[in-house]
Amino acid sequence: LKSNVPQTYGLGVKEVWRVPNIQPGFVQHTLGWPLDTSTYGGSFLYHLGQPDLVQIGFVVGLDYKNAHLSPYKEFQRFKHHPAIAEHLVDGECIGYGARVINEGGFQAIPKKLTVPGAALIGCAAGFLNVPKIKGTHTAMKSGILAAEATFDAIQNSLTESDFDTRLRESWVYNELRAVRNYKPSFEYAGLYGGAIYSGISAYLLKGREPWTFQGKGHRDSETTAPATKVKSITYPKPDGKISFPLLENLARSAVDHIDQPSHLHIKPELKSLVSGKTAKSLTEFAAPERNFCPAGVYEYVEDNDGDPNLIINAQNCIHCKCCSIKMPYEYIDWTVPAGGGGPNYSLT
Repeated sequence: LKSNVPQTYGLGVKEVWRVPNIQPGFVQHTLGWPLDTSTYGGSFLYHLGQPDLVQIGFVVGLDYKNAHLSPYKEFQRFKHHPAIAEHLVDGECIGYGARVINEGGFQAIPKKLTVPGAALIGCAAGFLNVPKIKGTHTAMKSGILAAEATFDAIQNSLTESDFDTRLRESWVYNELRAVRNYKPSFEYAGLYGGAIYSGISAYLLKGREPWTFQGKGHRDSETTAPATKVKSITYPKPDGKISFPLLENLARSAVDHIDQPSHLHIKPELKSLVSGKTAKSLTEFAAPERNFCPAGVYEYVEDNDGDPNLIINAQNCIHCKCCSIKMPYEYIDWTVPAGGGGPNYSLT
């Protein structure tokens, strides 16, 4: 199931608001600010068809370098831009959630999508259209194709379906191929160069350029720079009206892990990386897990000898999966929670 390049991801943080002034059908996407020009990310804002609901969110590519960066706090700062705040004025935040999304695109699609008894479809295969921040349509179509291929295989007593062929001959494959160079262009050229290239690809070349950027071939856990090589980031305090402390927003996710064993485990062979004087995640990388987690799961606490030890507040986890992807050395083993606990999303 290997692909040409490793799958990469973005962390999306999202809120649902009830507002007095609704513009049904309004859609707005932004790129960049408040991120620096070397960090890939942007926002979405949707006025829903329901009487008074707005969905707003911010996605940060997890290939960022600065361990001090907090996607959650970048999102809170973003909402204070005048062009964004005007959509939320006099409103009430009623929902909160977070989740990683596939950003590897066409190049990260596995070379083979089936194994005996199973097929990869939707986001499991990486079928997200990154520029559109949209994958529901490709997930549905790939599911339909997988079902049809499986039915035909059973009808004809075949041991393997032709799902791979059907997918690669469908509009899903063509759509993803047409936007294959958008995200990698930002890796090579930064915000402005990537935006210019993406515009040329979209409106002039129509995705038909004869070349394919492979990106830098990294895993997101490998891109975090040592703390000595990046600048610290100071975030404004939340005002309680437009922006909120993390734990206040966490309550809006209705997370429920009551009476369950922790589903987040440190891989036994890597325990030395997060405890005592050899806690490399803290000493070398300034503990990025304290900053990227949108639920406040990870913190370091000193023991009686003054040595730092990682504390995992698994009861806070909203299943974004970021920790198993971005953590230096990938030392977290994310397992399925016992009893199906987690966030109880209704609007997000």
